[in-house]
Amino acid sequence: MPHLSDEAIPNNVNLAEDRKLQRALEAWQPDFLRWWLEVGPEGFQAADVWLRTAVSVRPEGWAVYDYVRMPEYRWGVFLADSPPDRRIGFGDFLGEPAWQEVPGEHRTTLRRLVVTQGDTEPASVEQQRMLGHTCPSLYDLRNLFQVNVEEGRHLWAMVYLLHRFFGRDGREEAEALLARRSGDADRPRILGAFNEPIRDWLDFFMFTTFTDRDGKYQLLALAESGFDPLSRTTRFMLTEEAHHMFVGESGVARVVKRSAELTRDLGDPRRGGGIELPLLQKYLNLWFSLSLDLFGGEVSTNAAAFFGAGLKGRAHEERFADHRALDAAYPLDLPDAAGALRREEVPLRNAMNEVLRDAYVEDCERAVARWNRHLAAAGLPDRLRLPSRRFHRQQGAFAGHRFDPDGRPLTEDEWARRSAAWLPSAEERAYVKSLQARPVTRPGEMAAWIAAPPKGIEGKPLEFEYVRTEA
Repeated sequence: MPHLSDEAIPNNVNLAEDRKLQRALEAWQPDFLRWWLEVGPEGFQAADVWLRTAVSVRPEGWAVYDYVRMPEYRWGVFLADSPPDRRIGFGDFLGEPAWQEVPGEHRTTLRRLVVTQGDTEPASVEQQRMLGHTCPSLYDLRNLFQVNVEEGRHLWAMVYLLHRFFGRDGREEAEALLARRSGDADRPRILGAFNEPIRDWLDFFMFTTFTDRDGKYQLLALAESGFDPLSRTTRFMLTEEAHHMFVGESGVARVVKRSAELTRDLGDPRRGGGIELPLLQKYLNLWFSLSLDLFGGEVSTNAAAFFGAGLKGRAHEERFADHRALDAAYPLDLPDAAGALRREEVPLRNAMNEVLRDAYVEDCERAVARWNRHLAAAGLPDRLRLPSRRFHRQQGAFAGHRFDPDGRPLTEDEWARRSAAWLPSAEERAYVKSLQARPVTRPGEMAAWIAAPPKGIEGKPLEFEYVRTEA
């Protein structure tokens, strides 16, 4: 096996001069490649894919584009630049110098945060493994693989932190990241949404809209960390995460646009091989509610401890006036044992998950508003909307209770009788699957259920051969 080098692994962490780190990553790399070939994109490992590769952290020219076979992708390790005298921006250590090494008292907690973030990266690759065989176009196939390789790079970013800063424990955790499997009953991924199956491209577009948007807010919170290497790593990851959300949001927008056109012209989108708006709404309900769970409980002593210790802050902490959050309260509507809502004033530190969730929901509302422009442009009165954050929750204060999409409490019997109206049924999933039975791989062509994007990638035309499937 060739030794890792700056050329093989683009980096700005002095990899070539750090023999200890090199040896650790060289020991981990073969397992990573075995994992990639075992559960990465199935059937396209030999294909040439027009991919971008991160090569630096400079805003201008930080990535290069070229044809690459995915197992040969250069999964680099980068830390964003940081002020020379960066200070902790929140919590009990406000104003103290940011840590360049792991503080002993926070070692276990920081490792847990890194592992939880790292576990999501390979999970999504596993969830999307089979989608290439049903792609709606070469443009979309290339975008899927771009997301996949960058999730792999984000895994490398977290593994770098584990190897560089957490010693033997970190190496064992890095190995465990490759041992767990999405949806596996015996060794599942840590977070629920990353064990959900992604059966079709509508799942994928909703996942990259809502679940990757959760990833954006988790990275923004970690970017505030007093542990400077974690802050710098996650800040650079946000550069790539923006593309993942673009893939999802623009993908759904194109499905909505096509559905609106078919509804306007034919009355029923199914007559033209499209997907009707009520079914799109059901997929939206599912993935938005699954993603809300990823923020954790509405009232959380862990979140309070993370904030107080300076380990995980709020997104864009500089926008807040009070960076200690010791005396303020946060109003929350919480259910009692019978499911009835009551307003409570919760200490702000204990509500940090909800502060982050609020920002996320506002961001999602903007995405849905952009989708609805296509319905308005087609002259249709229908609109998509986010369900209540109480709907279909598996984690937090609303888990174990039933609510409709408007947030009204339901009995278990009412839920059993009515929930099929709000979530995709097996029959509806079979219909979506039938639309995607075969891949569309001729350059420039699109499946009937999705509109063409307005332009290609990085100046290339839509007719460009983004994936050479005959390679």
